[in-house]
Amino acid sequence: MVVSMQLGGPSWAVPLGRCDSRTASRSEANSDLPGPGSDLTTLIARFRSKGLSPRDMTALSGAHTVGFSQCTNFRAHIYNDANIDPSFAALRRRACPAAAPNGDTNLAPLDVQTQNLFDNAYYGNLLVRRGLLHSDQVLFNGGSQDALVRQYAANPALFAADFAKAMVKMGNIGQPSDGEVRCDCRFINDS
Repeated sequence: MVVSMQLGGPSWAVPLGRCDSRTASRSEANSDLPGPGSDLTTLIARFRSKGLSPRDMTALSGAHTVGFSQCTNFRAHIYNDANIDPSFAALRRRACPAAAPNGDTNLAPLDVQTQNLFDNAYYGNLLVRRGLLHSDQVLFNGGSQDALVRQYAANPALFAADFAKAMVKMGNIGQPSDGEVRCDCRFINDS
């Protein structure tokens, strides 16, 4: 929440009393994440399996308005996909050679316009086929989320409201029955 606000994005009330696990597993946390090459059907199914709707998924994808991705995550999109603006693909190819592993860790902004600002420009990029990841551009590619992407691109307040609601919903996923309400959210409680 703090990062979103610091970058101009929405804020939201975080429900108190959330149970957190006393242990963490990176592999378990990453096991259900859809990859950057995911198609729309896969994205919807993965989010739905966690109790999130297609609307939640499309709103949460707007987090890609900030940050960067490595070439290895978008190489296939900029070299192989047809649903990409040719000048945008050419721009990204300058720092992402076609032959892996050359440039695998080279970075490009997820949002070519405002990568350091939390706004709705991500959706405007999708409208002109400038989504960096394949999994971004499939949100606007003749499918079920096209109308919502148009709405978010035209209405930043709608995007901000839906993003905040989806973040609260996502924060309630998978609370462990053997968890604890933390005294300090950064540390497990002393036994």
